Amino acid sequence: MHEDGQYERYAGGTPESERLLVERLVRDLMRVQTKIKKRSGATALARTFHAKAVLGVENARLTIHDELPDDLRTGFVRPGAEYPVTVRLSNASGASQPDSTPDLRGVALRIQAGSDEAHDLLMTSFPVSHARNAHEFVAFAKAMAGADSMPRKAFALFVKLPLAVGRPTAARMRRNVRAGSRREVRSLALETYWSRGAVLWGDAGPVRYQLRPAGGAPSAPSPSRSRNDPDRLRSELAQRLGAANIVFELCVQRYVDSRRTPIEDGAVEWKESDTPVIRVATLTIPRQDVDTATARAAALRVEQLAFNPWNTTEEFRPLGNLNRARKAAYEASSALRQGHRFLTEEPRRNVVLGIPLRAGFRALNRFVPWHRLPTRLSLLNLVALRQALRRDNLIDTEIPEAPPKTQTVPEPVDERLRVARSYDGTYNDLSAPKMGAVGATFGRNLPPVYRPDQFDSPNPVTVSKQLLHRDAFLPARSLNVLAAAWIQFQVHDWVNHQRYPVGTKSVEVPLPPGSTWRNTPGGPPEKVMRFAENKGVHAPGSLGPPALFADTASHWWDGSEVYGNDRQLAMSLREPDGGAALRLEEGHLPLGPNGLPLTGFNESWWLGLSVMQTLFAREHNAVCEELRQAHPQMDQDRVYHTARLVVSALIAKIHTIDWTPAILATEALEIALTTNWQGPPKNWLTQLGMWLIEAQALTGIPKSLPDQYGVPYSLTEDFVTVYRMHPLIPDDFEIVDHRFGHRIDTLGFRDVQGAAAEPLMRKTGLANSLYSLGIANPGAIKLHNFPRALQEFERDGEVIDLSVVDLVRTRRRGVPRYNDFRSGLHKSRIRRFEDVSSDKETVARLKDVYRSVDDIDTMVGLFAENPPEGFGFSDTAFRIFILMATRRLRSDRFLTVDFRPEVYTPLGMDWIEHNNMTSVLLRHCPELASFVPRTASVFVPWRPILPTRNNSGAGRG
Repeated sequence: MHEDGQYERYAGGTPESERLLVERLVRDLMRVQTKIKKRSGATALARTFHAKAVLGVENARLTIHDELPDDLRTGFVRPGAEYPVTVRLSNASGASQPDSTPDLRGVALRIQAGSDEAHDLLMTSFPVSHARNAHEFVAFAKAMAGADSMPRKAFALFVKLPLAVGRPTAARMRRNVRAGSRREVRSLALETYWSRGAVLWGDAGPVRYQLRPAGGAPSAPSPSRSRNDPDRLRSELAQRLGAANIVFELCVQRYVDSRRTPIEDGAVEWKESDTPVIRVATLTIPRQDVDTATARAAALRVEQLAFNPWNTTEEFRPLGNLNRARKAAYEASSALRQGHRFLTEEPRRNVVLGIPLRAGFRALNRFVPWHRLPTRLSLLNLVALRQALRRDNLIDTEIPEAPPKTQTVPEPVDERLRVARSYDGTYNDLSAPKMGAVGATFGRNLPPVYRPDQFDSPNPVTVSKQLLHRDAFLPARSLNVLAAAWIQFQVHDWVNHQRYPVGTKSVEVPLPPGSTWRNTPGGPPEKVMRFAENKGVHAPGSLGPPALFADTASHWWDGSEVYGNDRQLAMSLREPDGGAALRLEEGHLPLGPNGLPLTGFNESWWLGLSVMQTLFAREHNAVCEELRQAHPQMDQDRVYHTARLVVSALIAKIHTIDWTPAILATEALEIALTTNWQGPPKNWLTQLGMWLIEAQALTGIPKSLPDQYGVPYSLTEDFVTVYRMHPLIPDDFEIVDHRFGHRIDTLGFRDVQGAAAEPLMRKTGLANSLYSLGIANPGAIKLHNFPRALQEFERDGEVIDLSVVDLVRTRRRGVPRYNDFRSGLHKSRIRRFEDVSSDKETVARLKDVYRSVDDIDTMVGLFAENPPEGFGFSDTAFRIFILMATRRLRSDRFLTVDFRPEVYTPLGMDWIEHNNMTSVLLRHCPELASFVPRTASVFVPWRPILPTRNNSGAGRG
C-alpha cells in the first residue's frame, strides 16, 4: 500500500482529471473500431479487440475450492459454492483473421453469483500488458488499426508507434507483443490466461488473477495437420469437448508492494517467485457438441454480450489506470458495435477549411455582422459561427462518475423502446439511457457565474418597474398571437424547473422602500415578495445553495406537453382499455376537477395553449385512425406509440420550418432552417459550399446519424433564458366570429387563462379561437412590454410578478449577466449604455437602474438590444438558438438514425413529409382555408374578414 494509504494514483492527479483524459482516449478507440471495419470491408462493426470468437458457451460451472485462506473468503467466493458461468474464448486481434496468424488469445468469464449479481473476469494469454497505462494502450491501438499486412504492420510498429509514445516505450511495447504472440498455439484449452491489471479482493487487498489448465488435460495435435483450416482452434476445441470436459483452475496472486507488484503499471509481471499462485476455484466447461443448433444459438447469444471488468461488486473493484479506462472504453466499444452509439467523423477537408473560415469571419464580423452580408456569404458565416459555438459553448453539468464505480450487468434494451419513445425520455440514446430524460440536469452554454451577493442587486422589483413594465402595448406586426401560443406550447415540452410546494421553501425579494406586496390572494401586504424556490441538485462536495437544476420534463422533442412524461399520466390520457387515441369530449380536452384540462402539461394555462393542445390531440387521433386502416394487424399500443412518433416529429418540423422562419424572417435563415430539415437547396454552389465546409449538412439532419458533439445532450439554463418571451402575450383579446367578422367578446388575459380558458374554448369553438388569435398581433419582445396581467399573476396559491421571477431565477441559476453572456457567445463586449440600445429613453433608464453595463441583467439586455432586420428577438439570443436548434434535432435518435419507415411506418413518414402547420390546422378546421396565408407561415397575420351586415350567411365577407 502507498504511503497515503491508497493503492491507486490517478493520471492528472485527480479522478476528474483522469476521467477527462479517458474520454478523449475512448473517442480514439471508437475511431480505431470504425477504421478496422472500413479497412477490413466488414458489413458490421466488430469488437475493438478480441473480435474473433473461438468458442462461446453458457453452461460452464465454477466451483470454489474448500481449501481457501480465510481472507480470500469474501463475497461470492465461499468454499464449496458453485455458480453457472458463461465463457468466451477468442483471438485478441481487433480484426477477424485465420487462427494460424500470430496473436494473443483471450478468455472472458461471466460468473452468475445471483439473480442480480454477476462478475466479469477478462484475461489474456500473456502475463503482462504491452502498455503500462491507458494512454499507451490507445496509442498502440491507433497505430495498429487497419495494419492488415506485413508492410503496414512494420510501418505501424516502427514509425507510427514511436511518434506516438517515444522510441524507448515503443521498443518495450514491441518486445512484449512479440513475446506474447510469437509462440504457436495448439489449443486454447491448454493456454494460461492472466488478468490485465489488479482487482480488489475484499479485505485481502489487491490481487491479479489467472486461469490455467488443470493437470491431466490431453495434449493437442500438431498445428501442421490443420494449418490450412482458418478456424483450426475452434475445430480443436470442438473435437476436445466432444470427448471430455475442459477444466481450468482459477488462481490469484497477492499484492506485495508497489515495486514488485505495481497497481498502476500493467507492463510489469507479478512474478510467482514474489507472489505465489493460490488456487481459488475450478472452471469446468462440460462435454458437449458445439455444432448443434442449440449450441450455435448459445454461441450467438454469447457473442452479443458486452463483457466489462466493472460488471462486479465493490468487493472486487478493478484497480489501476488501465482498468479504470476499460470501463468507459468497453462501454463505448460495445455501444458502437451494437448500434447504440454513433461516431460521426468530420471530413478532413471540413476540419482544414474550417480553421481559416472561422478566423476570417471572426475578423470580418468586427466590422460587418453576419446578418448584413450577402445571403450566401451570411450562410457561410452562420456555419462558421455554429462550429465555434459547438466547440466552445457546450458544457456538461451531469455529475460525472469519477472514479468509476462497479455495476450490475446492464439489462438488455427493451425491444419496444427501439421503436417507441419512452414515457420519461429514457433510452432515446441507447448507450446512455438517462441522457435527456426526466430528472437530467440542465446543461450550460456558458460557465455559470454564481454570485449570491448579487442576487438582489440591483433590486429586481426596481428593474421590472423601470424597464419591463408595459406602459402601452407594443405589437409585433409581423406575427400573430398563434406564434406566442406556439412557443409556450413548445417550452412546456422542453423545460420545467421543479419548485418546492408553496409555503415550504421560498425566495424572498426585498421590496424598494415604501412598497408592499400581497404574496397570496387576499393576503396581507408584506415588505418582501415571496415565491416558491426551485429544487436544486447538489454536486458532491459542493457547499452552499445548489447551482445545478433538474428538468422535470424530458429534454427531447417528444411531445410530452400533449402526452405527459410518465407512464401513469400518459395511460390516463388515452381512451379506456388501452386504446390508441387520446380522450376527447366532443373534440375538446376533458376537464379535471380543478377546471384545468387533462393533458400532458397544463401549468400556466390559457386560451392559446388550449388551442395548440386541442389541435395536436386531434392530430394524434387522426394519425391513429389512418394507421389502423393501413395496418389492421397493428395492436393499439403500437398504434399509439407510432402516432406519438409521427406527431412529435411533425411538431419538430413545424417549429423548424414554419415558426422559426416567421419570427426570424430573413432569406438566410429560411434557407438555413430548411437545410436543417431537408438539406441545402438544389443548386451546385450552395451544395459545394456545404461539401467543403460542413458536409454533415448536405442531407438534412433527419438523414444523418446522432451526434452529441462530445457533450451529453441536454437543454441548458442559457437556452431557458433566451426563451423567456413573455412580452409576446397581449393583455387583452378580441374574440371574433370567423364567418361574419363580428366581435363575440373582448376579454382581458385573466378571462382567458386558468380554469376560465376551457369554458371559453368550448363556447367559442376551435375555429373561432384559432381565427381570433390568427388575426391579432402578439407583443414585441422588447423592454417596456411585459404583460401587465403577468406582473400580478395567481399561480398555485401564490401571487407573483412573473417579470421579477424571471429576473431572479436567471440570477440564482448562475446565468452570466448580459455583457458576459454576449461576450461568451463570441460578440464584442459593450463599453457604454448607448451600445445596448439606440433608444434614448431606454438608455436613460438603464443608467438610472444599473451602476455599469456589466451589471445589466441578461433578460434586460436581450430585450434592449436592437435585433437584426426581420428578427423577432436579439442577435445574442439567436446565437443560443442557432447552436441548440440543430442540437435538439441532431441528438435525437428518433429524428436521425431511427427516422425511417421501419420505425415510423411508410404512412408515418409520408405524413410528416407532406404536412405542416397549415395542413394540420385545415385538417381539423377546414372552414378557415380562406383566411390563412397562401404562401407564408400560419404564424404571420391572417387576412381578417370585414363584418357583414347580414350575418346569416356563413362564408360571406
